[in-house]
Amino acid sequence: MSSQASVLKGRAELGVALLLGAAGVLVFLDANGLSTPYSRTDPVGPKTVPFIVAGLLVVCAILLAINVLRGGKGEAEGGEDVELGHPADWKTVLPLAGAFILNILLIDWAGWVISGTVLFWGSLLALGSRHYIRDGLIALALSLLTFYGFYLGLGIALPAGLLEGIL
Repeated sequence: MSSQASVLKGRAELGVALLLGAAGVLVFLDANGLSTPYSRTDPVGPKTVPFIVAGLLVVCAILLAINVLRGGKGEAEGGEDVELGHPADWKTVLPLAGAFILNILLIDWAGWVISGTVLFWGSLLALGSRHYIRDGLIALALSLLTFYGFYLGLGIALPAGLLEGIL
């Protein structure tokens, strides 16, 4: 075993530090590409928050890497009651992943309200609920609330899809 491999053994947190640093650089590059018209009345501008987030991500990555290289380790979670020897519950994981994938495939064509209803209802079914009608109504209500919450509260129009002109 090489000396570099022995130094890095047991330091998986360096991968997290690398990921944080890469995310910080990506946010910085993306923010740097924002085109902003010059405004004398708004000295902060839309680039400020992404630059702050990018800087904080890079600083956290550097501090984490230093901590790990000095021998620091993350503590194991004591409150988790997870048996690592047991296999994954694929009867739950696969339908849940299917609901997410179906949402991704439907959102542009069918719109948020329909795809969100499928996502929420499919998630409820995958997690074991068997109140089909109640769950469907709750899923529809959540989809409508988020659709109008984004539109009225944030000014972001989610895709209406098949319900264009109705919503």
